[in-house]
Amino acid sequence: MIRIALFAATAVLVAAPATAQDMPTRKAGLWEIKMGGGPQGGVTMQQCTDAATDKALTSSAGAAGQQDCSKRDIKKTSSGMVIDSVCTIAGRSINSHIEVTGSFDSAYTMTISSDAGGARPAGVPGQITVTMDAKWLGACKADQRPGDMIMPGGMKINVTDMQRLRGGAPGAPGGVPPGAPQR
Repeated sequence: MIRIALFAATAVLVAAPATAQDMPTRKAGLWEIKMGGGPQGGVTMQQCTDAATDKALTSSAGAAGQQDCSKRDIKKTSSGMVIDSVCTIAGRSINSHIEVTGSFDSAYTMTISSDAGGARPAGVPGQITVTMDAKWLGACKADQRPGDMIMPGGMKINVTDMQRLRGGAPGAPGGVPPGAPQR
């Protein structure tokens, strides 16, 4: 079930960004990301990033998501941004509403509400609300490089390496969505 929650949140995030210039680049270094809500409650992971990796992941995800979205509204607010979209992911229409507050230099919060509507497999919720709280911890650790994600349980993956192994850009068909759980 944790995997379903992570996938659902990732799918919404991949579908939501419009273009790389709309999404700010996070400060380089180690970020702690706590995801709460969804079917299993919360999980915590860490991600090492730099400007080039963060921008590439956002750009690739946005480009892949754009082709399947009939609506994409991004509004800047005094404390961040609001993103509303209607996208088709894996043949399903998903409505999403994302509110982003805070700073991509120190700490930010994303509240992601999605509604898949219609019939779905047993155990897969149609409406999910997930909150992601991200906090900059400082420089990446000596044994980390940009793209490294430390998943719950301590498993470390590198999203850049994984997308190369699968033969596609992050978020592209055959590629790895940024932050997606690996098998």
